[in-house]
Amino acid sequence: MAYYLSRGTLPKAQHTQLWSVDKKLRYEQHWSREGFSDIHSSMYHIYPPTEVKTVGEFVKAPLKATEEKPHRHHHFTTFKFPPKGNWISGRQPNSFNNDVAMYTVCPKENADFFYRNGQADEVMFVHRGSGVVETMFGRLEFHEGDYVTIPRGVMYQATFDLSEEVRLFVVESSGPVVVPTRYRNNHGQIEDWAPYSERDFRVPEWVEPKDERGEFPVLLKLQAGFQHFALAHHPFDVVGWDGYFYPWIFNIHDYMPKVGKIHLPPPTHLTFTGPGFVLCSFCPRLFDWHEGAVPIPYAHSNVDSDEVLYYVDGDFMSRRGIEIGSITLHPQGIPHGPQPGLTEKALGAKETNELAVMVDTFKPLNVAQAAMETDDPKYPYSWLEDA
Repeated sequence: MAYYLSRGTLPKAQHTQLWSVDKKLRYEQHWSREGFSDIHSSMYHIYPPTEVKTVGEFVKAPLKATEEKPHRHHHFTTFKFPPKGNWISGRQPNSFNNDVAMYTVCPKENADFFYRNGQADEVMFVHRGSGVVETMFGRLEFHEGDYVTIPRGVMYQATFDLSEEVRLFVVESSGPVVVPTRYRNNHGQIEDWAPYSERDFRVPEWVEPKDERGEFPVLLKLQAGFQHFALAHHPFDVVGWDGYFYPWIFNIHDYMPKVGKIHLPPPTHLTFTGPGFVLCSFCPRLFDWHEGAVPIPYAHSNVDSDEVLYYVDGDFMSRRGIEIGSITLHPQGIPHGPQPGLTEKALGAKETNELAVMVDTFKPLNVAQAAMETDDPKYPYSWLEDA
């Protein structure tokens, strides 16, 4: 999501001097995508953003693929993972390739460090729980159903209300997660017929700068692990910023699903796109009204993509044995569709109350070794009549 925002105090012209009332120079930081060729923002700090006080250890943490060889469908019951760590250390990897990595998280504790993902944009889908994300751009409160989107390189700190259970589905993207091109006109405005509008997006709330010196721990994620270091000042010392680059939130319940006279395919539910993948939202909606309609997905083959579905709530019409928090992975080369008896059962249905997040990738996914702890080995046989 990108439209112009301005917060705090700024100089009249870009890249010019900004002085405080007590005659202290403010330090500019420029954020940009694709070098200097795409969306960008300018930010002004009390202290130079480059002030590193200590460089700590680098901890290797590569993603590990399962050693299991069969190419098959998977069903993971992720709620079997108990609460663990914080919103970063508690991430349980599910599947990944060079474009995208997916995790589930059930944090047990909050953390006092600041976090920056240096290799990926992040989308945290809040399945359960609430809290606040504090960033260099401002504050974002979140709750159930939110897609919390943090661009690559943005330093932030997430604090959760741990009096209630917190469950997250996290997608790391190798590039920007954006509103699909087909939903935008030539000026970048979201089209009137799109499933949402600019009004549905929440952007950072302005917070006064923190003028604090000391030692502030930062965790930086890179391709092979995490780098620890500390800044000599509080990182949220921003007196003003403007531009198109910033974190934002969209709630799945604000998505307006399309319906048709006959069954509409999954691209109808497209929500966001990223390099090598699409993210879709399956929301409660009315069913097809053709007299011969079959209101359930037909069997289909993933010729060009792997399909991941994260089940949020309701009864998913084409699946049985699925739980809230389940993840199914239907890989390329093997057709999938309704399980036995569900097509007949769906005939005449008028609506569905399903809620799910789908990620389709255009390159094969690796199943993470850790995910196999909750894998159902019988799932590939669930299409047999006697299963």
